[in-house]
Amino acid sequence: MPFTTKEQSAVTGSSGQVSSVGDGFLDSKFRYVLFPVAYSVIFILGLFANLYVLFVLRCLRQAKAMGEIRIYMANLTIADLLFVCALPFWIDYYSRDGNWVYQDFMCRLTGSLFFVNTYSSILFLGAISVNRYWAVTKPLNAASSDHRRRGIIVCVVIWVLTVAMAVPYLTSTGINTDKNNITHCFEGYQNVTDSEKRTVAATHFTIIGVFFVCFFLVVVCNFLIARTLLSQTPPQSSTVKSRKSNRNISISIRRPRGVKRSALQMLLAVVGVFVLSFLPHHIIQGFWTLAVLRISEGWGHVKWDQDTRQLLNDAHQITLLLMGLNCILDPVVYYFATRKFRGFIMAHFKNIIKGEGCSQTSTSELSMDSKYHSQGRNSKDQPPEMD
Repeated sequence: MPFTTKEQSAVTGSSGQVSSVGDGFLDSKFRYVLFPVAYSVIFILGLFANLYVLFVLRCLRQAKAMGEIRIYMANLTIADLLFVCALPFWIDYYSRDGNWVYQDFMCRLTGSLFFVNTYSSILFLGAISVNRYWAVTKPLNAASSDHRRRGIIVCVVIWVLTVAMAVPYLTSTGINTDKNNITHCFEGYQNVTDSEKRTVAATHFTIIGVFFVCFFLVVVCNFLIARTLLSQTPPQSSTVKSRKSNRNISISIRRPRGVKRSALQMLLAVVGVFVLSFLPHHIIQGFWTLAVLRISEGWGHVKWDQDTRQLLNDAHQITLLLMGLNCILDPVVYYFATRKFRGFIMAHFKNIIKGEGCSQTSTSELSMDSKYHSQGRNSKDQPPEMD
């Protein structure tokens, strides 16, 4: 994640690694080859995948399909697109061996978008997990409730929180030019006092702690979903009253094998995104912060040699790249999260292959499919799926 001005001066300028870009700058040269290639691939795939997701969600809205979870998906997709739009600047930055040629504001903006995407993604994936937990473990309540307003409120809270956390990156100077006339973005600053370094360390460990709380919540929710789906229970039919239409709806708690499989794939996708994209960074981040801060004594002081510090910095660069993958992994989560989203995509691609009109036909098929399942639940005692 990027640093504020004090964080930058504390972290990147005090490392003691001498490189060609300036004194005391801990660098990993391989990133200047790896990052431009990897970020270019992420940019292309992420742009098309997330634009297609917005198209699907728009059609689902026209078909009046899905509810609260669609709101989370749309907001997470917007966050991913904001990050994708910032990638060309980082591709150019690493292609120039870490030389920033744009204005300071663009450095601050692109760094802030990286931060906002990371932590809004974490929170939105957490909200999706809670939503799916609610749908699976409390189907009667979920079927009789309209949670659209709750989804909007949760999204507003997430955006306000992540943007507020990114404000220091927007308001502080982001660039610094070293003695070799190389301009760095959020790196390459000089030393500050140990007191300021400890403040930096405390901030980062707080953020790491918040992440692990969210990660624990996601793991617990998905574990409970899996336990509920895998447990063998006899068919139980119940009648609830819809708040929207004031009609009695008969539903069954039993779920067919195909629904269980899809739901398990969804929870594996969510946990997989966390484990692959976010967990490595937050495991390394604390050690890396202490390694590059080089606090001279007291709390935060570590006695690591230069090889250890370089190894941590190299690992940190890899975890930054893994975090960027979340913008192309999130659409995979959407595919497994709901039957309607998955059904739309399958119908859409079938129509493309047939050369038919895509959006109208697919939306029509989705509406008919939703109507069929709604009738089937009432007449044949079929279970509510994870819509």
